[in-house]
Amino acid sequence: MDITGKKLFVKALKAEGVDTVFAYPGGVITDLLDELNKTDIRLILPRHEQALIHEAEGYARATGKAAVCLVTSGPGATNTITGLADAFYDSIPLVVFTGQVARGLVGNDAFQEIDMMGITRNITKYGIMVPDRPSLGRIIKEAFFVSQTGKPGPVVIDFPKDIQNETGDSEYPESVSMRGYKPSEGVHIGQLKKAWKMLKNAKKPLILAGGGVNIARANAELIKFAEKTKVPVMTTIMGKGAMPSDHPLYLGNAGMHGKFACNKAVNECDVLFSIGTRFNDRITGSLSSFAPNAQIIHIDIDTASISRNVVVNVPIVADAKLALSKINEWATKVDTAKWMEEIKKWDEKYPMSMPNDVGLTPQVIMKTINEVFDGETIFTADVGQNQMWATQFIDLKKGKMMITSGGLGTMGFGFPAAVGAKIGAPKKDVVCVTGDGGFQMNMQEMATSIVEGAPVTVILLNNAYLGMVRQMQQMFYGKRYVHTSLKLHGEDIDPNAKLDAEKHEYVPDFIKWAESYGALGIRVTEREDVKSALEKAKANKDTTTVIEFIIEPEEVVLPMVKGGSALDNMIL
Repeated sequence: MDITGKKLFVKALKAEGVDTVFAYPGGVITDLLDELNKTDIRLILPRHEQALIHEAEGYARATGKAAVCLVTSGPGATNTITGLADAFYDSIPLVVFTGQVARGLVGNDAFQEIDMMGITRNITKYGIMVPDRPSLGRIIKEAFFVSQTGKPGPVVIDFPKDIQNETGDSEYPESVSMRGYKPSEGVHIGQLKKAWKMLKNAKKPLILAGGGVNIARANAELIKFAEKTKVPVMTTIMGKGAMPSDHPLYLGNAGMHGKFACNKAVNECDVLFSIGTRFNDRITGSLSSFAPNAQIIHIDIDTASISRNVVVNVPIVADAKLALSKINEWATKVDTAKWMEEIKKWDEKYPMSMPNDVGLTPQVIMKTINEVFDGETIFTADVGQNQMWATQFIDLKKGKMMITSGGLGTMGFGFPAAVGAKIGAPKKDVVCVTGDGGFQMNMQEMATSIVEGAPVTVILLNNAYLGMVRQMQQMFYGKRYVHTSLKLHGEDIDPNAKLDAEKHEYVPDFIKWAESYGALGIRVTEREDVKSALEKAKANKDTTTVIEFIIEPEEVVLPMVKGGSALDNMIL
């Protein structure tokens, strides 16, 4: 029996186990929404399409499933671009359906017509405009397959309006056969044994775990490997949580704002066993001086990532979970006692601590978050100083995870990602760490949080500046704070003067704003009030809580490696 394209669309989603769709309505997708309304699939209505994608990213990270998005043509589609790029760089599986004008209008500059395939070609894993009704089922099946296999990523299906109502075969494929797409499913045992031989003979071995470990859900395998070998583990920002923060073999984060001991260990190690990282500039610093004494093993699901930035000695194309499971079959203890002692001394000499931990500092806020949110918790972090402080000081023990924007560094990511994560994991506490700049980029999603019953706790660090850029201006531009103040009202900025709290009123008042949505708003200005505010937020299960922490404008994130410098050239 033949059915319409919109009915096959719904049938496909049900077959793929989709229970939630993040959708924003528009003319050319009204038929699809009408058909979805006849099912038990939950429709989430965000307040902006960029936030829609970030909510889907949070949902996908929290659940481990591909998230489904549906937006209209023209501006609805183009508003997703930032989120698509973010998902592409951080390997987040999304299946995004964009509406398109009827095929007869394509190429005629019709109302809200856009060449979505041309725009997204370099920021999606796969994209196609459905050419005809017979191809629809196959294309949807391929989209879900491509999005979730190999290196995950976003897929865009441009769906012309006329095909939605055209009838055709009701069958939805059960399998996929794509001649040009064959994701890696195994691991080269010879290369893996070569890597193990190199590692077991090392005097100063080191494991670097990236976001690929978290994506592959290979955390247990990594812990087992580290415990069997006694090799210390450090992580990238995206890899944070791959190993519990309180594990004795876990060192911390490496890179631009990583621990001194981690960066020092990279420079001193003789074998670097890296898995699930693409060695971007934030983790390597100057490429010419990265791990100068080390033989490098690199395991990654993406062939293109291996030896692209750092030339490696043993390349292994494989899924992180499979590779670690295999190597655990023969891994044994490596003598790392002296090496661990050396690393411990570096850590004791230069611990991860703020240089002036007096008053209401980000460090005391994060450490109190660790104390109060001690159960299963999902943390999201926005981008900027707040992200660095979160990744430096929030402990990710067993049952906790962190979701943040790594590759693209998208301000405005944190809050909608938290809402999406709460929708995906409603029984877990969800805490968003954000800054006053990034929060304002998608703060309209408070409506989504309230209306959809997805309460989260927002840790709003308000320093009245775009902090990360301001820090660069402070350290490298003679304190000329050009265009980074979020509090001044048009006055010329005196680079040597601090903001006058009495003279300058912050716009908006975040507490009144939160209350206008029906959220709980709390402002904290004193250190002794941090814990009670967090406890109120945790106890508030009915609605979202915004805790605005007024921190010093000139707080800085340290340690820091200046862009392009060697990892051992740290500003402490």
